[in-house]
Amino acid sequence: MSKLRMIVCAVLALALLAGCGQAGSQQQRTVTVLAAASLTESFDELGTRFTAAHPDVRVQFDYQGSATLAEQIRQGRRADVFASADTKNMDKVRDLVGTPETLATNRLTIVVPPGNPAGIASLADLAAPGRTVVVCAPQVPCGSATRKVAQAANVRLQPVSEENDVKSVLHKVIAGEADAGLGYVTDARAAGSQVQSVDFAESAQAINTYPIATIADAPEPQLAAEFMAFVRGPVGREVLARHGFGTP
Repeated sequence: MSKLRMIVCAVLALALLAGCGQAGSQQQRTVTVLAAASLTESFDELGTRFTAAHPDVRVQFDYQGSATLAEQIRQGRRADVFASADTKNMDKVRDLVGTPETLATNRLTIVVPPGNPAGIASLADLAAPGRTVVVCAPQVPCGSATRKVAQAANVRLQPVSEENDVKSVLHKVIAGEADAGLGYVTDARAAGSQVQSVDFAESAQAINTYPIATIADAPEPQLAAEFMAFVRGPVGREVLARHGFGTP
């Protein structure tokens, strides 16, 4: 074989390989899911299991406070699915999404450092002089729930900070910046031995319902519908329940 012919063959081989690579990349599809921060651990697991069932699909998550995500959708952010930690923030984008379906429920718990050094045993204890307490901001679902339980217990909380999502509340408690915080039972479970939970009866007065919906102008409408059906189906219910959520 002449040297020129060898060079031509090598060039053709490289072109074929590049073409195959491009064809493979074109087959890869992405479904983008905007989800409440409290869904992080459960949705990460569900994303892995969804991809296992759909090898050509990548699930891209963005976890933030529901109010922030709803505002981003209103501002025109492109995504496929929105999962909110309450119906209020889903209602804000009702004209921009499909029909919402109930995904799960959640409730608050008091989160304290290991050993509960401040000796907190009830919601009323959070209002005692000298206690440092962290909660979610009022516009965030866990903040709205905090207001409801405080009113139900006739307790006036004076938090040292109001966070934009429930994960930030837990991080403050874990870092030793607060005696306690109000977060979801699911997040306390996900934190494991880094925190302890103190359940309180008034939490039943503010059960959060989590709706999920496809976004109207979803780049991948079929994948959006498939992902939504998956997380609301048997696998989704099993995973959500294991992470501490109530399921419909």
